Amino acid sequence: MAIEVVLLEDVSGLGKIGAKVRVADGYARNFLIPRKLATSVTAGALRAIEAKRGRQEKADAELKAAAEALAERIGQLSVTLPMQAGADDKLYGAVHVHQILEAVAKEGITLEKTQVTIAEPIKALGVYSLAIALRPDVTSTLKVWIVRE
Repeated sequence: MAIEVVLLEDVSGLGKIGAKVRVADGYARNFLIPRKLATSVTAGALRAIEAKRGRQEKADAELKAAAEALAERIGQLSVTLPMQAGADDKLYGAVHVHQILEAVAKEGITLEKTQVTIAEPIKALGVYSLAIALRPDVTSTLKVWIVRE
């Protein structure tokens, strides 16, 4: 038997916060409701969810604005990494994400290693553009100069 519930949180594969969904009675009773992911559909529950959604959207907009400001700052930033290289401009090894994170940290920006994407290994001197994903919807490009030590 299926019942209708309203989601209190985003549930992967089911819906976003505030959505009314029909689910199996056991799924609602044994999983969604005890974990406070859903509640039965009532007028009070719908008002509470709308208020929570409004607060959540406001907080998300503030975080997105901060991420966009940081993305603009990263886009204007250029870091230099001195590395040992042979006569043919090939590096002895490769540039790693943690080296880039240290160089960016010296500029006052803290990033996680999962936010930096190196498309292909950096094994030669030169200028590289790396994608920085601050959020799923906010990205930037960091210019990295690899120079001879």
